[in-house]
Amino acid sequence: MNIAQPQQITQHLHTALSKIGQFEKCAFLDYPNYPNIGDHLIWLGGLFYLTDILQTQVSYTANINNFSDELLKQKVGKNPIILNGGGNLGDLWPPYQKFREKIISQYPDRPIIIFPQSIYFTNQVNLDNAAKTFNSHPNLTIFVRDNYSYQIASNNFINCQVVKAPDLAFHLLKLPGICKSSQPNQAILYHYRQDRELDKKIAPASLNLPNLVVEDWQAFHLVLGNSQPLLLKKIAYLYREFWQKGLLTPKEFFSRQKWFSKYQYKQKFSQVDNPELQQLSLSLLHAGIYQFQQYQVIITNRLHGHILCLLLGIPHLFLPNSYHKNESFYQTWSQDISWCHFAKNSEEVKVKIRELFKS
Repeated sequence: MNIAQPQQITQHLHTALSKIGQFEKCAFLDYPNYPNIGDHLIWLGGLFYLTDILQTQVSYTANINNFSDELLKQKVGKNPIILNGGGNLGDLWPPYQKFREKIISQYPDRPIIIFPQSIYFTNQVNLDNAAKTFNSHPNLTIFVRDNYSYQIASNNFINCQVVKAPDLAFHLLKLPGICKSSQPNQAILYHYRQDRELDKKIAPASLNLPNLVVEDWQAFHLVLGNSQPLLLKKIAYLYREFWQKGLLTPKEFFSRQKWFSKYQYKQKFSQVDNPELQQLSLSLLHAGIYQFQQYQVIITNRLHGHILCLLLGIPHLFLPNSYHKNESFYQTWSQDISWCHFAKNSEEVKVKIRELFKS
């Protein structure tokens, strides 16, 4: 597939999502109640697509820990359930797959839609169990975001509608305020994940690059206080909002306030369940933009590091993760974009960095 620009990827996303049709209201589940900015990009892309394009009322939102069957039925009736997209359809991140299978098993009486996911199972038994659950549902649509995942889904989820679509973060393209800085510094950011998806072959020390800044999402330093008693949750909120996102980082604080007042994103949440959570996701979107806007060139081993660079127009190198996710996404959607390259080892990084600085 020859897709040369982010705008074309976004168009392909909208064309694929048109298959779900129209509905008055829905539940949107698997809210990312953790500070991984990539998952909040996915969530906001899905939320804005539902509310802006489909004109759907998102009547109930929940994460995997606070989901309520009673609230779902009360607020949504038998309208569709939407499950958030991402990279956790499989057995690498078990709690999210267990929640997904629970919802699909529990609600055969309404349409269920899984927004674009990468699929990865290390154990065939787990894949077989997922297929049994998925195929038992009479109206399940699964969007997958790369060719590898599409093949797995087509071969195993034979009673489901399987559709290939890019990541939902591409719906954020061209939204106001999502653009690169006109004055980035000369340092190179190595946006470096170190969790169970890390491919260890390209360690920062092996690159030997001058002016290399190594960091993951800066939002990982934020205290969310999700599972604490109410008093401690309030303390965590005050610590996060007034210290971590205020006095400790004044430049980012003023940038965020200016961004919020100028672009009025918060108004979009007035008819959405749990608007305060959607505003937290919006704040994390700004944090990712602010972090990346500081750099002229970025190296990233996170899929949403790559996608955010595409949204912002930042030249970058994209590196492998521990399984097929990154490379398959790149080969499916972004390999023809001239200002991003996929590098499989340290030597390729050094060569392609020089090419980016010459272009």
